[in-house]
Amino acid sequence: MNMTTIIDGTGLTLGRLGTHAAKRLLSGEEIVIVNSEKAIISGKKLSIKNRYKKKRELGTYRKGPFFPRMPDMIVKRTIRGMIPYQTPHGRAAFKRLKCYIGIPEQFKGVNFEKIDIAKKTPADFLTIEELSKFLGVNW
Repeated sequence: MNMTTIIDGTGLTLGRLGTHAAKRLLSGEEIVIVNSEKAIISGKKLSIKNRYKKKRELGTYRKGPFFPRMPDMIVKRTIRGMIPYQTPHGRAAFKRLKCYIGIPEQFKGVNFEKIDIAKKTPADFLTIEELSKFLGVNW
């Protein structure tokens, strides 16, 4: 039976959270990330928005590449880029990752794991929720 680790994404830096989760996914763990919209991306707000806007506009509407707008899917896509997704081992690891907006009912009252490495608040940052709203999501 696989171990399931539940991580609260509130205030965690996206890149650091992603590398930590990717390493554990590849070692066979199941990872659940709740409050993924509250994770942060460090850097100047304008440059982050421009970078993600360019990612959204890449390709064609039929063939892709398709970049998500929803916060949970942005986190999932970021972590996908950190694992060898095109190999069977990487594909299996990616299937063990679940990301959620907020805290779903089945995880209420459960203790979440804290990742101290990812808990670094920079001077300039943008939350994934703000980024999603900029990209055109209103949930």
